[in-house]
Amino acid sequence: MTLIVTGGTVVTMDPQHRILSPGAVAIDGTRIVAMDTPEIIARRFRAADVVQAGGAVVMPGLVNTHTHAPMVMYRGLADDMALMDWLQRYIFPAEAKTVSPEMVRIGTRLAALEMIQSGTTIFTDMYYFEEVIARATRAAGLRAVLGETVIGFPVADAKTPADALARAERFIQEFKNDALITPAVAPHAFYTNDAATLQAARDLARKYGVPLLTHLAETLDEVKTARDKFQMTPAAYLDSLGFWGPNTLAAHFVHVTDDDLVILKRNGVGLSHNPESNMKLASGTAPVTKARAAGIAVGLGTDGAASNNDLDMFEAMRQAAFLHKLVENDPTAISAQTALEMATIGGARALGLADRIGSLEPGKLADLIVVSMQSARQTPLYNPVSHLVYVTHGDDVRTTIVNGRILMRDRRVLSLDSRVVLAEARALAKKVQAAVNAAAASQSSTPK
Repeated sequence: MTLIVTGGTVVTMDPQHRILSPGAVAIDGTRIVAMDTPEIIARRFRAADVVQAGGAVVMPGLVNTHTHAPMVMYRGLADDMALMDWLQRYIFPAEAKTVSPEMVRIGTRLAALEMIQSGTTIFTDMYYFEEVIARATRAAGLRAVLGETVIGFPVADAKTPADALARAERFIQEFKNDALITPAVAPHAFYTNDAATLQAARDLARKYGVPLLTHLAETLDEVKTARDKFQMTPAAYLDSLGFWGPNTLAAHFVHVTDDDLVILKRNGVGLSHNPESNMKLASGTAPVTKARAAGIAVGLGTDGAASNNDLDMFEAMRQAAFLHKLVENDPTAISAQTALEMATIGGARALGLADRIGSLEPGKLADLIVVSMQSARQTPLYNPVSHLVYVTHGDDVRTTIVNGRILMRDRRVLSLDSRVVLAEARALAKKVQAAVNAAAASQSSTPK
């Protein structure tokens, strides 16, 4: 073996929900070979490297099904306002003045550092200059499903939707067979693209057999737009275009109807629930329990750190569990086990990757994390699943392993130079602030 992780409580997230306490995981190259007690693994295997996980939980790496990674550079730029106001007054003006390949590279490296430190091993992204995001992500050692954004107005990397689709095709061709990067096509939403563009994006994704990513029914304004223009819900309108398919992931789904869920189930669509962003922007609460009851694969996402404001998937788990207990007046609505499933194997199912990631099983890719259970707030420990959802924070993660490679060991990140990443981000933040100040000054001087 190349690596053995031993001595911790192994939470497998396999179909039997097995927990080995203590347990050990044997890894050869990029794959998990075996799991058993530390004694049995020690008798069967020798390894070039051993990670001692005593006093910790060993579990699958977290699956973040929806982000805009470079938007960490807009973290805290504007808060406490509705989505469209937030976008139009702050985010779109900031992006217009600051998005560039260099901004995307610096922002992605900062996001990758945060995700490695907090236990995310794969993330799904929609943004611009996605090839730059892919190169920075691959260099950091993370796994990702990355969608080149297609949107119906000029943006930093494409002046027209046709330009964006051409860029998306080049992006797919460059990364189609990459070990860590799954390229995708990401038409932003139905209300920012016309029918022809949505269908062209669908056709491009099907041509290459790659995922199709989009936003769905995030706000009531979006639903009203669909009903006013097409006399349909957003999900039904996209269905009328033949947009949906089994390799499609829809983010948010806050305002979908029961009939919409039938459409999504019939087409094998995966869903990404983003509780923190939806609460912070007061967008609403997605019908997660109904979607799961309908047999739809539902994962968790953080959304971009500009609207969250972090990429900590442990927070996403906890808030998902709390939110649905409160809204449904039912303490069993989303249990700790369910929240943990949504952040691991459920997210993998939503992305169509459950045969490769999301649980610790022989033959699967070696994406796993070691989470310390030694702090005051982790003591006493009776139920590791309960602690992972209701107690743990991202900074409890001790070690992060992706594709069999140790990216962080005992809180020391090995695949990125943290000091350089943070210094670059702080320097760029000054330019972002200056651009936002200039945009605000311009707006205030414009005659009403």
